Amino acid sequence: MTAGLPTAPGGTPAGPASLHHACEPAPAGDVSGTPASTAPQRRGGARLIGIDAARGIALVGMMAVHTVDSVDAEGEPSLAWTLAAGKSAALFALLAGVGVAFATGRRQRPTARTWPGHAAALLVRALLIGVVGLLLGSLVVPDLASVILPYYALLFVLAIPLIGLSSRALIALAAAIAVVVPVLSHWLRSGTPVPDTVPNLTFGALVGDPGQTLRELALTGVYPALPWMAYLCAGLAVGRALLQSRRTVALITLTGVGLAVAAQAVSWLLLDVLGGRADIEQASRAAGMSSGQLAEVLATGWSGTTPTDTPWWLASTAPHSTTPLDLAFTIGLSLALLGVCILVGRTTTALLRPLAAAGSMTLTLYSLHLVVLTVLPGGVRGLLVHVVIVVSFALVWSRFHLRGPLEEVVARTTGAVRRAVQPGLARAEGAGARD
Repeated sequence: MTAGLPTAPGGTPAGPASLHHACEPAPAGDVSGTPASTAPQRRGGARLIGIDAARGIALVGMMAVHTVDSVDAEGEPSLAWTLAAGKSAALFALLAGVGVAFATGRRQRPTARTWPGHAAALLVRALLIGVVGLLLGSLVVPDLASVILPYYALLFVLAIPLIGLSSRALIALAAAIAVVVPVLSHWLRSGTPVPDTVPNLTFGALVGDPGQTLRELALTGVYPALPWMAYLCAGLAVGRALLQSRRTVALITLTGVGLAVAAQAVSWLLLDVLGGRADIEQASRAAGMSSGQLAEVLATGWSGTTPTDTPWWLASTAPHSTTPLDLAFTIGLSLALLGVCILVGRTTTALLRPLAAAGSMTLTLYSLHLVVLTVLPGGVRGLLVHVVIVVSFALVWSRFHLRGPLEEVVARTTGAVRRAVQPGLARAEGAGARD
């Protein structure tokens, strides 16, 4: 069963449980040319395949939103959008935080000695991902897909000052960002209409109007980085947790379920008991929106922000509304799904193998999906074709390589930067991986 699989350092076959995590720092032998002293995280293999499987689910969810219509023939929200709209991208962002934690020492937070190397590597990672995102933005029209990678890159930059924080501080910061930043955004955008379509960011936009581009990346785009830092902080806290412990993972899962339920309950209380929905309906009619259009937008979501004609919009959990309750709801769902994937991964790896293979190289496969999206039709059949293409590529590629093609470029480049900034950092990471 292990024929054709890559081998871990020391010649041990690397089975499904040993899939190398996309955002995990490479073993010393991968980037320095010297053999690693131990197989990377063999004891934590089930943990990694669960995380990669969650990342694979996020990837499939984003592909579903890109290929399937938001409403069906009867005018109801499609199943794909009901399950994935706003949720898959949130999971993607939360897992970015987990990846940052893995890349900066896992449970061992960076110290004053190791911080510069990690910070430089994160900055270079952000630049590389941003370049890929801007190139894809020039290729993909926003009607097909909103490219998340430029926003993702800014999240990495904003994470640099936070990598030394404790889990408690990260949780508190995530909560503060989720509550304060959407309210601040609502106030700053007062009187500004919400655009029907937000253009994908390109090099031309960056050079032509850098101020507007930064505003979109940080506050008004489809995946506004400032409020979305709540996802990254939550993911960082998870990545610093003792994920080998079933009790810890179960607590993460239950916390996620509780947070999602609480967010929906508070939204219902504010909108349907205290009268917020009536105020939203009145404001929408004044803006020329029909009741059918309002119902559709509440079900299928906005483009990263909500109107500012009434503060009651902040009580919505509509997809991509980036309100406090939307952030809380999607963080909760992401934590719950991630916890379930880790627990399942501890029981069986075969079940998660296809998703984990795809999740171990999401930068490559997300980019491949967007390129394919420009030539293949959408719909449910189109989604199945996209899934078959990316999963098949991942399964074949992972038999011979630890990372996807783009992940390999990023890993080698950031590894070289870490060693250039701090030559002793690779040895410290190797010691941390054996703890």
